[in-house]
Amino acid sequence: MFSVTSLCEQMFPGKGTALTTMWRTKQLQYTLLRSMMNRYKDFWQVTQDGLVYAAHALAVDLDAGKRARLMDAYMTLAAFPDVKPGLQQLKEMGVRLAVLSNGEPKMLQSAARSAGIADLLDAVISVDEVKVFKPNPRVYELAATHLKTPQSSIGFVTSNNWDAQGAASAGLTTFWIQRAAAEPAEELGYPAAHVVHLVTDLPALLRRT
Repeated sequence: MFSVTSLCEQMFPGKGTALTTMWRTKQLQYTLLRSMMNRYKDFWQVTQDGLVYAAHALAVDLDAGKRARLMDAYMTLAAFPDVKPGLQQLKEMGVRLAVLSNGEPKMLQSAARSAGIADLLDAVISVDEVKVFKPNPRVYELAATHLKTPQSSIGFVTSNNWDAQGAASAGLTTFWIQRAAAEPAEELGYPAAHVVHLVTDLPALLRRT
């Protein structure tokens, strides 16, 4: 999200960080609301709706050109520097790798290419197949379907603790990438089985388990 924040600040000096924060908050909120309403729209539309709301709330002038530039930034989000080397190490260990995301399929493919990890992935799985967002259990079942592996044999890795708890609730073994040491776990009753701070921490952990 750093690149998006920088672009927001460039377009709207003094309001870029606030716009990015509210945009991300509304994006997530709209996935939950649409799931509860049974009124699915794909993540691209949800992301755009969140941006429009945030712009209205902060009274910034979001014309069509600026909206398009900010939405395009979501197609090339940069990954954390530990992601690619961590995945490469896991791949060398024989671990099958997949992305399971709220993202719309084209967004996911573009993001994987931009991060340089597309060739490491065995599958790119979108909630678009079931028309509901995380943390609905049907989403996490997609991993077992695509990988033809029991859910209990799948390790689910995420930096979002609510996502880890959703996956744990659905029967997956969960690994939470706790990016900020002070970040507490959510109080949902399904804590992550393992907590690490970087993707590159995973290979050594798997060797011990």
